[in-house]
Amino acid sequence: MTTVRLPECVPEAPGFLLECDRASLDALHQHLALYRVRRKVKVEPCPEHRVWAVLSGTAQAGQTPLLQERAEATAILARDPRTVRMGWRLLTQDTGPALVPGARLGDPQDYHAHRYQQGVPEGVHDLPPGVALPLESNLVFMNGVSFTKGCYIGQELTARTHHMGVIRKRLFPVHLAGCLPAHSIMPGTPVLTESGQAAGKFRAGQGDFGLALLRMEKIKGPLHIKTSESDPVAITVSVPDWWPTATK
Repeated sequence: MTTVRLPECVPEAPGFLLECDRASLDALHQHLALYRVRRKVKVEPCPEHRVWAVLSGTAQAGQTPLLQERAEATAILARDPRTVRMGWRLLTQDTGPALVPGARLGDPQDYHAHRYQQGVPEGVHDLPPGVALPLESNLVFMNGVSFTKGCYIGQELTARTHHMGVIRKRLFPVHLAGCLPAHSIMPGTPVLTESGQAAGKFRAGQGDFGLALLRMEKIKGPLHIKTSESDPVAITVSVPDWWPTATK
């Protein structure tokens, strides 16, 4: 999820926009309303807003993309907080590409392939509720976990694991080689070593790229996935260059 502070155009009613997976909208709305606790806070969906990912050489180089001056357009451009490799997020009620000079509308599949190559999980498909742990999912690398403020469900376990430094599994970007099954590889499919030992599980993917939750001591050896539709699919694991150096 991404949080954006709204401009102070209405001082008496400051607000935030919270970007989330559409599939979790109702559950998130109920969760936030539960913890409002008699405070004068209004929580409501904003279906009029659209979210665009701005991916370009300029955005990835760290420079702010230019926005077309349009009097009728209301837009918020913010750097993607997860990693500079994901460029910028554009929130607008208008057509996104029309606001960025020289931009072209890309295929959503290209966006997902890009983030899988970067090792960036997104939404309940990649981070299933009740299954994905924050530190194993590398959320601390993506500004998704704070150890200095607030309280949240699972905070004690997360903080203890972080300070002990004992993280045996992580979500890694993987490249699939060989004849892929016609219906892709199912989430939860075991990832095996050359000798057949369990190394982890495939989480999600698109085409040749995906994410797998793997034991860190197993990622350097040959890995594969067995499927019922084809020969074993070889997996190559990579460590994103934007991760902290001490983790690599």
